[in-house]
Amino acid sequence: MSNIPETGRTPRVQIRLIVIQVLVFSLLLTLGGRLWYLQIRNGQEYTDEAKNNHVQQVVDPAVRGSILDTRGVALADNETRLVVSASRTELMKTKDDGKAVLTRLADVLDMKPKDVMYKVRLCDAKTPQPCWNGSPYQPIPVTDEATTQQALQIRERAEDFPGITAEPTAVRRYAAPGLANTAQVLGYLSPVTDEEITKALDTDSPYLRSDQVGRSGLERTYDKELRGKAGVTRYEVDNLGRVIGQAQNDEAQPGANVVTSIDARVQAVTEYELNEAMKAARKEMDRNTNERYKADSGAAVVMEAKTGRVVAMASQPTYDPNAWVGGISAKEYARLTGKKSNFPLLNRAIQGQAAPGSIFKVISSTAAVNAGYKFNGNYPCPSSYNVGSQVFKNFESKGYGSITLGKALEVSCDTVFYGLAHKEWQKDGGTKPKKNAKNWFYKTAHQFGLGKETGIDLPNEVAGRVPDREWKQNFWEANKDGWCKQGKKGGTYVQQLAYEGCLEGNLMRAGDSVNYSIGQGDTLVTPIQMATIYSAIANGGTLYDPTVGKAVISADGKQVKEIAPKSHGKLPFNQKTRDQIDEALAGVATRGSAAWRFGGWPQDKIPMHAKTGTAEVYGKQTTSWFASYTKDYTIVMTIAQGGTGSGASGPAVRKIYESMYGLNAKGDQDVKKALMPQPRVALPKIQPDGSIDAPKVRPYEPERELPPDQQVLAGPPGTTTTRRD
Repeated sequence: MSNIPETGRTPRVQIRLIVIQVLVFSLLLTLGGRLWYLQIRNGQEYTDEAKNNHVQQVVDPAVRGSILDTRGVALADNETRLVVSASRTELMKTKDDGKAVLTRLADVLDMKPKDVMYKVRLCDAKTPQPCWNGSPYQPIPVTDEATTQQALQIRERAEDFPGITAEPTAVRRYAAPGLANTAQVLGYLSPVTDEEITKALDTDSPYLRSDQVGRSGLERTYDKELRGKAGVTRYEVDNLGRVIGQAQNDEAQPGANVVTSIDARVQAVTEYELNEAMKAARKEMDRNTNERYKADSGAAVVMEAKTGRVVAMASQPTYDPNAWVGGISAKEYARLTGKKSNFPLLNRAIQGQAAPGSIFKVISSTAAVNAGYKFNGNYPCPSSYNVGSQVFKNFESKGYGSITLGKALEVSCDTVFYGLAHKEWQKDGGTKPKKNAKNWFYKTAHQFGLGKETGIDLPNEVAGRVPDREWKQNFWEANKDGWCKQGKKGGTYVQQLAYEGCLEGNLMRAGDSVNYSIGQGDTLVTPIQMATIYSAIANGGTLYDPTVGKAVISADGKQVKEIAPKSHGKLPFNQKTRDQIDEALAGVATRGSAAWRFGGWPQDKIPMHAKTGTAEVYGKQTTSWFASYTKDYTIVMTIAQGGTGSGASGPAVRKIYESMYGLNAKGDQDVKKALMPQPRVALPKIQPDGSIDAPKVRPYEPERELPPDQQVLAGPPGTTTTRRD
């Protein structure tokens, strides 16, 4: 092994190492310099550019599902219109925040500049309608009724209209087939708000800024199903708006169709006859005030007696839900919500509360039987009933001697129920109630479902009121301070009432219970509550949740989710009592207070059961009520300040039945003309392409009234009739 001196290689190795070190140092210096240049010298510039690279969403709105009647006729669907929209984001970039642009736009659209500006201003606590309550970042519709010429002007003069678009767009349409408006049942849409978007972020149905949301009626109840899911394409763009890549693409999913139990033909008849009944009532004189009846509002419900499904629901005054499409105008909004409007947006079938009058007596009759009084016992029916110094009169001050509860229902004798309620009030301890007080008349009303919502699938239903001892106490505690301040012994009538309320407003007086027994006083019910009750009497005692929705069917018709009837209880009577009440209500239509309106009715083929009601309201004219049922259907109608039950509402209810069963004024039936002789069971078929083979609906044409000398008003031979309650 050779022994090479170490010093012989050292210079070459050292040179190599130095060269390598220089190269490495040079590279590090270059990289460090570049890094300094990027992060320090031009760092802010590149940071700003990076921030401007972002993901842009392009939304393809989902087609909202249709709302169909029970045969597949569209009550609400979509149509393509030319929609002119404004982008606030672009308008705010102009020197005058878009005022000049909007003024030019108003000129093209033949609108007032202020109306256009109102449409695009944002809603807040200080800004009244009309205004935009949706997201400020989405296009705001100015009109959905632009002509082709107007749209072309906007497009051809794009430089004069920055931020303004005119595009064909699918918008909501409320079709009103056969003039069946159905406004309060259907509801309307308006843009989603930022608050709603925030709340819905963590749900399985989040909102997009472009969404329209149901605000009332079925549009609100079934909004999630109807809305579908918008398509979203996400693009990555740079600060110049150039697309540098596609991030994700979600296809739009059309909303499902909601099939209802509403029959558009029956709906049209019900709306027409309610309106005609109100007009007829305005021609009649109120004998108490010697003025014509105002008949300023009303409602009617047609329901399947065995299922609780709603066939028709009308409310007056009404409105056109198309007014909300594309944004409501200032003039129209004022007309619908102003002090003189009488609130047409209210669905009085589920939100209108009033004393029920004598249609409440089926509850009082049941309470009396449950309290131990025999249905066929004999009870005095004098023309008046005294409670201390108070005198409670029978309707028209007529007496009928000693009669049964059934006869009291037939002729609507108030004093029979006055006497029974007074006795029960005394048994319960009067103004000093016993600990074990039975409170039969109040307890039974709760068991019939009053004082709480029926559970109908429409929003904002009200509960009504059963003025029992608990309610009296709560009401007194809430109002006693005001009464004590206002009250004055020996003062005006109002001051005296306040004085008495301050001292004893929590006491259940004899007069309270007596008045309550005939559906007067502080009792409040809704038409849907009474329709539910009378349907339960008709079907044997089952209280069903009223429903309007019948099924939810996917856009292609492949997925069907039926909405089955649900029960929320039973009426508190046995079969014997039910049959006795049923027989008495048949007597109302043939011998009693409604007989003069049902003369010639084919009672042997289609047994009619009815109860009339005339409720007195302090400071107003009487409220007309008419509750009725056959083996198939229940119809309840009410007209505020309309007069008597049989006088104002009775004829309209009969005409609705005649249309449904194909009857003429003489009682002859033509099944071919019958709209719904039987409740419809089958669902309409929706084709894979979304089309529906729905029948056409003709406007309702009422039969000409028979001449007076040919009208049949009397009951069967040998019976007497009375035009009353």
